[in-house]
Amino acid sequence: MSAVFRTRRPDSGLGNIKRGFADPGRNIDWVLMAATGALSIIGLFLIFSATRPRLISNGLDPYQFVQRQVAFLIFAILVMAAVMWVDYVQLRGSAQALYALTMFLLVMVLVVGGVKGGARLSFDVGPIAVQPSEIAKVTTLLMLAGFLADADTAKVSYERLIQSLFIVGAPAFLVLIEPDLGSASVLVACAMGVLLVAGAELKYIAFITAMGVISAVAGVLSGVVKTYQLRRITAFLRQNSDSADLQNLVTQVRFAKRAVATGGFFGQGYLQGPLTNGRFIPVQSTDFVFSALGEQFGMVGCTVVLALFGVVLWRVFRIARMATERLGTLICAGVFTMVLWQSFQNIGMTMGITPVSGVPLPFLSYGGSHTVAFAMMIGLVQSVHMRRFR
Repeated sequence: MSAVFRTRRPDSGLGNIKRGFADPGRNIDWVLMAATGALSIIGLFLIFSATRPRLISNGLDPYQFVQRQVAFLIFAILVMAAVMWVDYVQLRGSAQALYALTMFLLVMVLVVGGVKGGARLSFDVGPIAVQPSEIAKVTTLLMLAGFLADADTAKVSYERLIQSLFIVGAPAFLVLIEPDLGSASVLVACAMGVLLVAGAELKYIAFITAMGVISAVAGVLSGVVKTYQLRRITAFLRQNSDSADLQNLVTQVRFAKRAVATGGFFGQGYLQGPLTNGRFIPVQSTDFVFSALGEQFGMVGCTVVLALFGVVLWRVFRIARMATERLGTLICAGVFTMVLWQSFQNIGMTMGITPVSGVPLPFLSYGGSHTVAFAMMIGLVQSVHMRRFR
């Protein structure tokens, strides 16, 4: 009997130890998965609450948008799983082709993309709008991280800095002239984060910042930045203005801030927010989803969501430190910077501390393109974590 016990092979399932500890399948960061999953589930509840009143008043199915978001999430999970199970070093080999394809799509969207609000941001494929600028965040990161990881030195030379600026500058310029200032700024933030971790000197970072400011001024003077985008900056600087030209922007930010403020400590209760139910905040399910959170769940709900974002950033930072290859560290640095900057932008414009930029809140806002893009980023980070023992 004891001999049989000694020769018994381990069974399958979660307790299976037949695979080595370095096997990628045994090294998924489940804390990161749980945090992003929790944010996505919270997002579904917020999207339903923000879209339900308008759909009901129009005699439509109140679950229409949340059902679409569920479909987006299912597709995003499949894409994330595919990215996770592919070695990120192998993905680096495809970076140039993916980057070239993205550049082609960014050019084509300027030619044949659908026009919404004076901007050409997406391809309208039936009921779905595909936004190349969101996918550009992933492919540009992969291209830039791979390019900098190829260097043998711990410092970024001036020549390599200039080449890196071209890698990021080309898609950022095409996104800027769509125009989509918010997404362009996310690409710039990604570049600064990756370059800083790669060893670029602070004077180079200051140079990038100066070039960004000069480019923004040049965009305004040349007419690349549209009038309605300039109004967003003016509305941010004059939030108490009574000007008729600024009323739309000023009013929606005013109501968004009021929704967060009236939520108090515990909130008005789910589906009980007067401003959310009264449809006072346009595009609340996308740009101003944080206002729906604040009004209905108060400071407690906002703290929980911010804590979950903190967990996501902590795990990405941790994986960057644990990565055994320079490429993995740089990929995590780019993902960390983009999640941090885009979240700050979105929540900041809801609170009136940043201009309205139109960027969605990662994992929570309604939309397929950004949901898939950030799922790909998490998949890349997981791929780095799963292969840290090789």
